[in-house]
Amino acid sequence: MHLFARYRVAVNEEAAAPDAAPQVELAIAAVSALDEPSRRGMYELIRRQRRPVTREEAAAHVGISRKLAGFHLDKLVTAGLLTVAPAVGARRVGRAPKAYLAADSDVRVSIPQRQHDMLAAILIDALVDQTPGELGTEAAMRVAHERGVGSGRQERAKLGRGRLGPERALSACQPVLARHGYEPDRVAPRCIRLRSCPFHPLTQRAPQLVCGLNHAYLDGFLSGLDAPAVQAVLTPQPGECCVQLRGDSDPD
Repeated sequence: MHLFARYRVAVNEEAAAPDAAPQVELAIAAVSALDEPSRRGMYELIRRQRRPVTREEAAAHVGISRKLAGFHLDKLVTAGLLTVAPAVGARRVGRAPKAYLAADSDVRVSIPQRQHDMLAAILIDALVDQTPGELGTEAAMRVAHERGVGSGRQERAKLGRGRLGPERALSACQPVLARHGYEPDRVAPRCIRLRSCPFHPLTQRAPQLVCGLNHAYLDGFLSGLDAPAVQAVLTPQPGECCVQLRGDSDPD
């Protein structure tokens, strides 16, 4: 099931990965705030105007009282969809009237979680960084692996020194995989099956390319994590991710 709004909270999946769960909660709250028709109508008005909109204008647009409009507008501010700005024009006696601007944010909720932005970023970086004589597919695989290495190194820095055996390494992988939408399932002490593909349904359009990039990213992640006892293995399964993570001597 997918629940999409036209408004998306843009999150860099590497820099902000530890905060992914709170970001999802904020996105769900923002989408929920737009479920009320008057609230949604005022929000769309304010986005179109591209200037501060007063409570009076917003109320008149949807046909409700100024007080009720203020209640709904403040809810949208709390949800991160609007910001409060000074009203344009002469100031009245007493408190300055409130006005509202659309916040510089987008909101997207996907169930299960998808990482299409990450895939797009890999392909764009591959086009920009492609070296002379390097095929486009080779560049994309290289960039995916490098991106995975960077993510793995970030996680390794949190763990500190010490050898990572297969079971400890897989335990370290699980929360990262969950943040990226893989829905990891520890089916055995030394095996994690990834129940969801964060690049679906794009995988269906170009399975060899997308699964290859996915494998390259996860292989790079394990390299950056310095977990040689765990391997990213291509094992396509219907309805699941094409990669499993396996420790030494792990059965199929």
